[in-house]
Amino acid sequence: MSVNKERLVVIGNGMAGIGTVEQIMKLSSHFDITVFGAEPHPNYNRIMLSYVLDGSKTLDDIVLNDWGWYADNGIVLHAGKAVARIDAAAREVVAEDGTRVPYDKVIIATGSSPIMLPIPGIDKQGVVGFRDIADCSRMIEAAGQYRRAAVIGGGLLGLEAAKGLAQLGMEVTVVHLMDRLMERQLDGPAAAMLKAELERQGIRFRLEAQTTELYGDERVRGLRLADGSELAAELVVMAAGIRPNTAVAVGSGIAVNRGILVDDYMRTSLADVYAVGECAEHRGVCYGLVAPLFEQGAVLARHISGVQTQPYEGSVVATKLKISGVDVFSAGQFMEGPEHAVIVRKDDWKRTYKKILLEDNRIVGAVLFGDVADAAELQRLVRNGAAMTDELYASLTGAGCGGHAKTAAIEAMPDDEIVCGCNGVTKGAIVSAIADQGLTSVDEIRACTGATRSCGGCKPVVEQILRHVLGDGFTAGAKRGICRCTTLGRDEIVAEIRRKGLQSTKEVMNVLGWARPEGCSKCRPAINYYLRMLYPDTYEDEQESRFVNERLAANIQKDGTYTVVPRMYGGVTTPEQLKRIADVAVKYNVKAVKVTGGQRLDLIGVAKEDLPSVWGELDMPAGYAYAKSLRTVKTCVGSTFCRFGTQDSMAMGALLERKFERLDLPAKLKMAVNGCPRNCAESCTKDIGIVGNDGGWEIYIGGNGGVKARLADLLCKVKTDDELIEICGAVIQYYRETGNYLERTSEWVERLGLDAIKAAVVDDVEERRRLVERIEFALQYVEDPWKKLLNDDESRDRLFGKLEVSART
Repeated sequence: MSVNKERLVVIGNGMAGIGTVEQIMKLSSHFDITVFGAEPHPNYNRIMLSYVLDGSKTLDDIVLNDWGWYADNGIVLHAGKAVARIDAAAREVVAEDGTRVPYDKVIIATGSSPIMLPIPGIDKQGVVGFRDIADCSRMIEAAGQYRRAAVIGGGLLGLEAAKGLAQLGMEVTVVHLMDRLMERQLDGPAAAMLKAELERQGIRFRLEAQTTELYGDERVRGLRLADGSELAAELVVMAAGIRPNTAVAVGSGIAVNRGILVDDYMRTSLADVYAVGECAEHRGVCYGLVAPLFEQGAVLARHISGVQTQPYEGSVVATKLKISGVDVFSAGQFMEGPEHAVIVRKDDWKRTYKKILLEDNRIVGAVLFGDVADAAELQRLVRNGAAMTDELYASLTGAGCGGHAKTAAIEAMPDDEIVCGCNGVTKGAIVSAIADQGLTSVDEIRACTGATRSCGGCKPVVEQILRHVLGDGFTAGAKRGICRCTTLGRDEIVAEIRRKGLQSTKEVMNVLGWARPEGCSKCRPAINYYLRMLYPDTYEDEQESRFVNERLAANIQKDGTYTVVPRMYGGVTTPEQLKRIADVAVKYNVKAVKVTGGQRLDLIGVAKEDLPSVWGELDMPAGYAYAKSLRTVKTCVGSTFCRFGTQDSMAMGALLERKFERLDLPAKLKMAVNGCPRNCAESCTKDIGIVGNDGGWEIYIGGNGGVKARLADLLCKVKTDDELIEICGAVIQYYRETGNYLERTSEWVERLGLDAIKAAVVDDVEERRRLVERIEFALQYVEDPWKKLLNDDESRDRLFGKLEVSART
């Protein structure tokens, strides 16, 4: 406890509570801060959960303030510890485990919970909500075991859950009580367009349907609806609304209605106790969206810091749907009445829709579908009740350039207006960052302030602010480096390494003038890769520049254990290998052995200290399930067993996997080999897909079955196995030499163009020969990472000594 500092206790480690803390720290240094969080995680971006669910991001990707941030700012964090009540007489916050922390002021930011409908069967296994990381984990686990899912609720959260589960391969049906989706945000035309788009993506809908029972034994097996029909489902997601978490307030004698009652300065009925976010009820309204939480937090931060502030008078709510391939936005009023003038633009060909509502010539609401470029600007105009003008009309409808209107709007925007609602970043903060730190790009603004780092809806306004501040110095195509540490791009860095003979990451950063001498988690692995690619025979891999999963040849899990995936060439194993896997799983108490999508076995739940012994006793090569390299070569049984097979796909798959394993690449790479065009090994969605036919082989490249799904392009046809191996090697090497770090081949093909790649690896025989020579040279110097660890006590001790820190970074 610091002398003369007030003790501030924050109950809730989410976006509202920590967002308020961040604002307080900018205004005052007069508080010793303690935070209680019910979840065992640092503060993360809850609005990005849909991306975690669909697999495009991990928990680490959405963490807003890592463990080090709390320590760096002197904040005591009690993670995984819920609060029971506030003891006003003793002026202490009391946790459920009995921990007591004295306070001078308290902020309650406990958020909300999903409403679990009171229907029979609600307590069965397989029924989950969708509000936190734990819910995501349960849904992802279920998707790996079951086929059918039902989502109860067709609102924002329900649709995000449905899309995520569909991306995980489940058959998903949304059951919704109302006659249209997102009825609280969308009018009829926009809702119909949304439903049609989601149906095209494989999601089914039962509208005007009421669930009366969840049936099954211990686990749910389906839903019974009010009309007597049934819907089979082994996973049911409740997304029928949220309920403010008020238990702490109720247990402390604080006034509660639907939420914790607060005034215009976020004060509760108990002295020195405040509430902010989804748990609070202000003027009869509980807000379930992010932007109002930051607006509340900004007022509370100023008030609690003794800074003069305007009261919080409520928020104009806006919604942006955050699911792949679907852009929807709504702000303010969206259903027109006799008092409204309506501006509508609907394009069935491009599947776009725009509606703007005016009342007394003031903009009071808007709905966008398909094209949401004007979302941030419309949100601001609705919030301010801006008057419609000819210039503004031209800007919003495309009837004119609208440049002057946008410039005037930015000039008129007050500095304290929030531009990025997801992260609470104001115009003033962006302007100051540009002026004080010489920022010239949206990427630099994102890295410095956090604006645009979540949903990205504010990016157009951020760019307009950048344009306004820089004036004639603004360049739309401002030079962007690989990260904020440098203005140099990938090709420039590689060229300079070659030209100057640079030999280490530190040397590269020093000689090439890195803004931060130590680099960052984005550029260090990239430089390490470039050096390995350029100097495979002489460069010594820098383990400290690799991600923790790569350093340990295993994937870290949320409970701190690891998954180990031994390699099975072409998906084929032997009884001896299976016996070793089983023996190791039993001996080291492995929690589960899972068959992966890449035709291998994943040993889940290995303790960190057991990893060397596990690998040693398996005596199998690492499957590189963690690495930026060849992951798997999936095969069908081919001509060896299948009556349709025309080529020996198993043998070819094993040959390719053995040849190219362990080679470092810009990103993970997956291959598949089919013995015939029936495509049982799914070559069409692999980075390199090979299809056998009577005349030889077809080679496809650039496929992706993940979040950014893409069918592979036919590169060429070959007649012999030797041609196939040669061209695959040339493709991989060309990708190594021209791909951006972390760029999948699906993006690489679209960036370079199929014709350019074909010209280099197929048409130009001499260039293909040179590429093959370079990859063969590099292959001479690759080895399984565990060989050194198993035989080098110093390396093993150094790596495992760093593991506790590495797992958090």
